[in-house]
Amino acid sequence: MGVLVSRGAMEPEPMIVAGFGFTTRATSDSLHSALHATGFTGALTKIASASDKVQTAAFTDLATNLAVPVAAISAEQIASAQTATQSTTSKSARDTGSVAEAAALAAAGPGAHLLVTRHISADRMATCAIAKGADT
Repeated sequence: MGVLVSRGAMEPEPMIVAGFGFTTRATSDSLHSALHATGFTGALTKIASASDKVQTAAFTDLATNLAVPVAAISAEQIASAQTATQSTTSKSARDTGSVAEAAALAAAGPGAHLLVTRHISADRMATCAIAKGADT
């Protein structure tokens, strides 16, 4: 019986980020509903949203429940992201087609791409999108 020896470094886990956009009336259930609507069942590295939203009770509850860190995304990063979705509401409020997509892409880092475009919660108070960081 032989011994298996690793000849290289372990491959890093990919960065998988759930980005969220939501109204001030959104609850933790709203955010969970939006995440569930994406159909994504894999492991998340972190969750992200606009910097002025990450300290809301609903978002911090979600982070605690999922046991993942939070990424606060600046208004400039959100506005500069190229999103697949082009919501007129998001465009007028945040200068982006989708806050969820923009937050996920920014938090996943340079070269990230969307695994799942934004989906809307059942109560229509939150959106979620999933991005994967560039493979290195």
